[in-house]
Amino acid sequence: MEKELVTKLNRTFEQVAFQQGGVEFWCARDLQVLLEYNEWRNFVRVIESAKAACLNSGQSVSDHFVDVNRMVKLGSGSEREIDDMMLTRYACYLIAQNGDPRKEQIAFAQSYFAIQTRKQELLEERIRLVERLQARRKLIATETEFSGLAYERGVDGQGFGRIRSKGDQALFGGHTTLQMKKKLEVPADRPLADFLPTLTIKAKDLAAEITNFNVKKNYLRGENPITGEHVKNNKDVRNLLAKSGIRPENLPPEEDIKKLERRVRVDDRKLLSHTKALKKRTGRNNRARGCRP
Repeated sequence: MEKELVTKLNRTFEQVAFQQGGVEFWCARDLQVLLEYNEWRNFVRVIESAKAACLNSGQSVSDHFVDVNRMVKLGSGSEREIDDMMLTRYACYLIAQNGDPRKEQIAFAQSYFAIQTRKQELLEERIRLVERLQARRKLIATETEFSGLAYERGVDGQGFGRIRSKGDQALFGGHTTLQMKKKLEVPADRPLADFLPTLTIKAKDLAAEITNFNVKKNYLRGENPITGEHVKNNKDVRNLLAKSGIRPENLPPEEDIKKLERRVRVDDRKLLSHTKALKKRTGRNNRARGCRP
């Protein structure tokens, strides 16, 4: 396929995309024209095959193919209502996969929507990684404040360790920190929270935040009163999760947070390097045109 045609098709596919509620979609009637299907009924057959593929992949058809009506102008100047469909990027990809492979437009669409879908997946994965990293850093800050507060209220380092362990036991349904480490196969010298899913990290953080608040509010002092407060808050958070059928001790472990931090740093360096290279190329191009960089 010639480069000029690829550029033209890419621009055209971008121009007919819509945004609604933060979701990108295409109209089936527009896609019909782009993929050079003259008859709507023929294109509908391709859509039905795509729906079947969507169902077979375990996805909900209604999440990706939404029936709508639209008004079109007739030659006489009047308008008529016709059937149409809102299609997600994934739906468009499946339509392209089930289209006539002899069409250049179909070949382009197959690659275009496959790449766009992969970009979306990578973006969502990046967001999940960053959210987990942020939750872990927030928990560290909250527990650091908790530790300092406990020390001010007459609790030494060993006492604080016991308080935090009993809090974990309340959150994990009777499982101690050590038992949870064995259950999730966490190395003995690593913090349990480094291997917990985002939801559990945030649950621990919420319980510790409430403890910090109430220790200060109620002027609690000593290991026993602070332990009682922390255990109560962890039980309350556990009960809240239980209302949604969530048992923290049954959630699977996630990748070591340290590995995620290294991966994000590498990605950030790559992005920075790419940005600098792009600025350098842009500057050269601007100077060549007699413009300021």
